[in-house]
Amino acid sequence: MDFEYLEKIDKLKSRVLKYIIYKKRTEQEVRQKFISEDNELLNEVIDYLKEAGYINDKDYIERAINEIIALKNLSIYEIRYKLLSKGINRDIIDEYFNENEETLKEFERKSAQNIIEKKRKTMEIEDIKNYLLRKNYSYDSIKQLQSL
Repeated sequence: MDFEYLEKIDKLKSRVLKYIIYKKRTEQEVRQKFISEDNELLNEVIDYLKEAGYINDKDYIERAINEIIALKNLSIYEIRYKLLSKGINRDIIDEYFNENEETLKEFERKSAQNIIEKKRKTMEIEDIKNYLLRKNYSYDSIKQLQSL
């Protein structure tokens, strides 16, 4: 490798690091951001950052879901869609969801309950049910409406 090549890699590595340290990113987000860069250079930088632990889609899923659980009301379907839209491999997402199925189902039930409590004051039960169905909540999460 010549000095010029190493210098290019170093500059790109610095730019990518700034991008991912500001906010954690998936591998696909990095590829999209730096799409105009030399593909060979970018692959080398991404491989290095993956080995160093700066880019890790499994960790990204964990952090994103913890953030969602703490701050939002979403169905499991909506969570999966958000992760897919970040370019994370479907197999990695499926693996995480299978390993954490009960936690995610419980979150979805609580999320549905929060929505029901908020919407009860202004919407009919049937309208709330339709709203939750449009958001792809499971039947298990929606059935709590029967007790109202």
